[in-house]
Amino acid sequence: MTVDTVIAGGRLVTPTDVVPGSIAVEDGTIVAVGGEGSLPEADRRIDASGRLVMPGVVDPHVHIDEVPENRAGTMPAETGAAALGGMTTFVDFAWQGGDRAGTDEDAGLMAGIEHKRSKADESYVDYSLHGVLSRETEATLDAIPEAVEAGVTSFKMFMSTYPVGVSNGFVNRAFERIAAEDAVATMHTEDPSVCEHLAERLKREGKGDPRYYPDSRPDYAEAMAADDVARMARETGVNYYGIHTSCRQAAEALAPFQEDGSKVRAETCTHYTALTREIHESRGNLPLIAPPLRTDDDVEAMFEYLRNGTLSVVSTDHSVYHREYKEGVENWWDSPFGANSAQVSLPVFHEVAVNRRGFSYPFLVRVMSTNPARTFGFPNKGTLEPGTDADLVVFDPEETWTIDETENESNSTFSLYDGWEVTGAVEATFVRGQQVVEDGELVAEPGTGRFVERDLPDWSE
Repeated sequence: MTVDTVIAGGRLVTPTDVVPGSIAVEDGTIVAVGGEGSLPEADRRIDASGRLVMPGVVDPHVHIDEVPENRAGTMPAETGAAALGGMTTFVDFAWQGGDRAGTDEDAGLMAGIEHKRSKADESYVDYSLHGVLSRETEATLDAIPEAVEAGVTSFKMFMSTYPVGVSNGFVNRAFERIAAEDAVATMHTEDPSVCEHLAERLKREGKGDPRYYPDSRPDYAEAMAADDVARMARETGVNYYGIHTSCRQAAEALAPFQEDGSKVRAETCTHYTALTREIHESRGNLPLIAPPLRTDDDVEAMFEYLRNGTLSVVSTDHSVYHREYKEGVENWWDSPFGANSAQVSLPVFHEVAVNRRGFSYPFLVRVMSTNPARTFGFPNKGTLEPGTDADLVVFDPEETWTIDETENESNSTFSLYDGWEVTGAVEATFVRGQQVVEDGELVAEPGTGRFVERDLPDWSE
């Protein structure tokens, strides 16, 4: 037997261990793992000596190809950036009405799903979708079973000041319907009335400088909403996943609801483990995200709660805007929220978690690959097990380099990490055995990615 590819001589990183070994790939699948001498001959041998070989990053929180016009992210550009960053699978968002603008009142959730499914031939990496529930109607709730049948097994709602925000009453009803399907509910959690009041006060006081922005969405507003939602999740029995946890208070609010270890889970994002609100003093509106960047203590809290398992995933919340919409305004409240990070999330988190704090490589793989795959129903992702997709990253843990925002594949022309010196670089990325990145450069064409219909996840594991 001769296989397509053998990646030989590296150190294989699993969720539990780092071991020397090689991987054989045939028809997009890992067919064998072990010493090179025990593997079949291959048409192509890739020498991974001195490198780590890890499962590709699975990012469950990415925004791509969304309207309105100030959003810059297109499928080819953003998925190319993702591949360069070692990401092989992500979960995007399907909006009611076809896209985020939601202007077509006759189009529902399934129209949004079909809109995003149609983008597969533009993607470098595999992807799936969360269904966004933004209209408080029976039709919205009735679409949930059809979406699950189409392989969209998670749903997002916004408890926020956004125009797509929904009421607690609707959230409770939606949780009941999602629980009936054994699907997953996710929420943006910031108490909207508190945030609206504080934002209006800052406007009255003329505090338009972006350094004041985090005061408009404080940690306690996030914690209040996180507690509300976790309580509803417990009462309805839904599988609940809290997105972009940013602060100690919010993590503390979630922790008491995790006694059974299964029904309430949560993520943080790379930026909440690496950056603080002081960045606004040098970068202005560019770091405006929601929830905002917090304090040094909150950064350390993200690692504390990742260590104890309250937080189990690190995502990007990759959200791409044209620079001029961020910088071409006088006051922070006229700037959109969001920043890109798909291309550098793995190296940055490797720097802050492994290099600076001594976390292990199995920990890195758990929170960036294995846990998100298991949480969201990707049985063939986030693993090096034979029989699963050959989504692989060859990572050089010793290469030191400086992040340069002008070398960003994303359509966004800025990076919050511009000028950071990091040690650790993505050398090669494979999506179902096809090499997409070689020596840090894209070598494939868009269309190597596929839309993945997900399973209902088993949260009892």
